[in-house]
Amino acid sequence: MNNLPPPDRLPAPTILVGVDFGLPNFDAELDELGLLAQTAGLNPVARLTCKRKAPDAALFVGRGKADEIKMLAAQMGAVEVLFDQSLSPAQQRNLERHLELPVNDRTLLILEIFGQRARSHEGKLQVELARMQYLSTRLVRRWSHLERQSGGIGLRGGPGETQIELDRRMIGDNIKKIKERLQKVKRQRQTQRRQRERRDAFNISLVGYTNAGKSTLFNALVKAKAYAADQLFATLDTTTRQLYLGEAGRSVSLSDTVGFIRDLPHGLIDAFQATLQEAVDADLLLHVVDASSANFSEQIAEVQRVLAEIGAAQIPQVLVFNKLDAMEPERRPLQLQDTFDLAGVPTPRIFLSAINGEGLAALRQQLARLVSQRPVPAKKDQYLPQNHEAAS
Repeated sequence: MNNLPPPDRLPAPTILVGVDFGLPNFDAELDELGLLAQTAGLNPVARLTCKRKAPDAALFVGRGKADEIKMLAAQMGAVEVLFDQSLSPAQQRNLERHLELPVNDRTLLILEIFGQRARSHEGKLQVELARMQYLSTRLVRRWSHLERQSGGIGLRGGPGETQIELDRRMIGDNIKKIKERLQKVKRQRQTQRRQRERRDAFNISLVGYTNAGKSTLFNALVKAKAYAADQLFATLDTTTRQLYLGEAGRSVSLSDTVGFIRDLPHGLIDAFQATLQEAVDADLLLHVVDASSANFSEQIAEVQRVLAEIGAAQIPQVLVFNKLDAMEPERRPLQLQDTFDLAGVPTPRIFLSAINGEGLAALRQQLARLVSQRPVPAKKDQYLPQNHEAAS
């Protein structure tokens, strides 16, 4: 998977593997991993799960289960094995030797998707930083073909070790340069935020689990054409537009941010700090939830965990339960506006469909009420909508 197949090639047949260690939210059907694999251009042909008390130090799943995976891969014609959990460099190397197939984990899969989807200069820098940080821990498997040259009994060093050190130094230099460039981007964003603060702008950020419909809602609210699709991580780069609220007589700044996901690699959280800063500096978070998902409670909890990790847990929220159109008739709510207990705090909740527009008017009214609690800027004309269509 290090080199994903181009669009004109058939997706690579892949075996999905998940290990239940007794932790909550284990995806027994590997549905999310399957969606991630398809998003990355892979073709899941078989799924295998097992239970363990702890990971096997050498092969993660143990030798017996590794043999079973090898047989299944041969039967299904799979050319790659994908694990739902993160593997250590040694486990990954040992599994590849045992299975005689490329083995990758959830972390690299998400990195590959981010690499495919990043469009802005900042997004590409963030992905490259996370990729470099990930690869820096796996240099040893990149140069296993040089191990036989590392000297005789009692000797250290050799071409293999030298090459690893050179690569480690090169990656370290690249990480340093990327961080410096990202700091520059971060300073530029801070300047933009200070300008918005001087205008007394009210900043709203869309957050939520990936594929909850944030970009579709963003487009519906501001009449924009941001990329939106029924797939994981359709949006990576933050997009900001002005949203005019006629009920409040002013505009607000609305930002669409990257979606969150279970077990989001910590390297990505660090690397995307500049992008997620839009959420940290927001006056209000629109927490978009896929109301049609059976796992919406777990997805809400995961978003709250990441918000706490980036320092945005105390920002007021409005829960937007999207995809009302996709809900089963018997599950549709009796009323489209109520409150939801979010970590012990009664939080406004609105059910809507960003696709057909049901409930959008109620959301705009709710936003207008919250914005009206802030003083109206002295220069009202700067908040007038640039086109009347956006105000409708």
